[in-house]
Amino acid sequence: MKFDELLSGVEFVLRRGGDTEISGVEYDSRRVRPGSLFVAMKGGTTDGNQYLKKAIAAGAVAVVTDSGEAFDHLEIYASDLAVAEVERGRPALEALSANFFRHPEKKLALSGVTGTNGKTTTAFLLDAMLNAVGRTTVLVGTIEYHVAGEVRPSPHTTPESRDLLELFAAGVAAGATEAVMEVSSHALQQGRVFGIGFDVAIFTNLTRDHLDYHRTMEKYFSAKAKLFDGSQAAVPRVAVLNIEDPYGVRLAEIARAAGSEVFAYGLQQGDFRADDLQMAPNGMSFSMQTPGGSIPIRTRLTGRVNVQNLLAAAAAALARGLKPQQVTEGAAALACVPGRFQTVDRGQPFTVVVDYAHTDDALRNLTALAREFVATTGGRVITLFGCGGDRDRTKRPLMGRAAGEGSDFVVLTSDNPRSEEPEAILADVLPGLQQTGVEYQAEPDRTRAIHLAVNAARAGDIVLLAGKGHEKVQILAGGAVPFEDAAVASQALADLGYSAEAVQR
Repeated sequence: MKFDELLSGVEFVLRRGGDTEISGVEYDSRRVRPGSLFVAMKGGTTDGNQYLKKAIAAGAVAVVTDSGEAFDHLEIYASDLAVAEVERGRPALEALSANFFRHPEKKLALSGVTGTNGKTTTAFLLDAMLNAVGRTTVLVGTIEYHVAGEVRPSPHTTPESRDLLELFAAGVAAGATEAVMEVSSHALQQGRVFGIGFDVAIFTNLTRDHLDYHRTMEKYFSAKAKLFDGSQAAVPRVAVLNIEDPYGVRLAEIARAAGSEVFAYGLQQGDFRADDLQMAPNGMSFSMQTPGGSIPIRTRLTGRVNVQNLLAAAAAALARGLKPQQVTEGAAALACVPGRFQTVDRGQPFTVVVDYAHTDDALRNLTALAREFVATTGGRVITLFGCGGDRDRTKRPLMGRAAGEGSDFVVLTSDNPRSEEPEAILADVLPGLQQTGVEYQAEPDRTRAIHLAVNAARAGDIVLLAGKGHEKVQILAGGAVPFEDAAVASQALADLGYSAEAVQR
């Protein structure tokens, strides 16, 4: 494809010159190959314009830059480059990539899920419902990517537009007609989905998280609102909103003003509600009340949080044209979401659960669900958790308080300490934990901590291993090392003599 063709529709091209054949579009100089167009753009932590020389040395034949200074000096590196200067790098990257991959986003009905908690489960549920009626999909999110059934690793919850469009193109080539994706606040704030329109947009909730990046809850909310207000792309046709969250109420006003149809949901409020809830550790059922009547829901997921996730996914599925019976079948089709209330079973007389809960609100929801279950067994809630390093320090005592208030025994440990000293992170958590008066033990080594929590359990107890969920590495100061909570828990159970084949559901 010619450089001229790629620039078609790219807004705010300030200067340009030259034309050449392009064989690829890249924003990472390490991925440049001979014939590539390199998009040099300013990012949150680095400036791609610093890597122009490296990209050209690797074979880039064209450059699009958001730096006038860089544009003025490109001839230093090569005089025969095709070049353009744009006002903003990320919107240009999306437009260039969409042209290069021949606009796969226009060939898919897109559903986006945003919120603090529940994005992954809601996305998995909606994807399962669409698959259950024979629709071929692309799934993009925290745990993994799916392209027409093929599972791929997930480097980012929401990738850069170029990578997202490449996934979409692969899906379209394989027959996909739908895409379901998690849309993070970082991605919205940074413009990674700029220009990509969603047919259905879902909001789950907003609680304290990522304030190391957004600084205030209001700025965090403003980033989420970009999915609904039309500031980055066409307004969603339908906005599916948790009306029991105060931020969801605000989004309903924003979405209606922008021109979206609003599907409001909640446990007890909204157009889509849950009645007659029956819950057990291995599944639950309820009647979903909708403007069109009642829909029976049976699922192997459990917990009130998952009722909300199911309501969101089901409302979105109805918006995407599924019939009530198809929603029922789709809800039953999903066995589990990795790392989301995932049980580890080797025949022990107590329950071990791995969950991604990594905010104070998520910990409260998780321990509340566990409390409901042990109410029938007479057991205790044992919670293991930690706080990530190089992240919002102000939430650490809040998480300590949440864990302490909901548990009978707490094991405080590491959770991706990154460049920080694990003991320093634990010290930040302890004031909130100690305020609750709960019995606790601090053990910075997560492997030893998991063994400690499992060894402390008695018949009827529930052990919650919170924070890392599906993750398969532990990020330390020296880099990432292999680590998986479910595998460590299974080994801890084996060491106690439980020899039945591990079952994770």
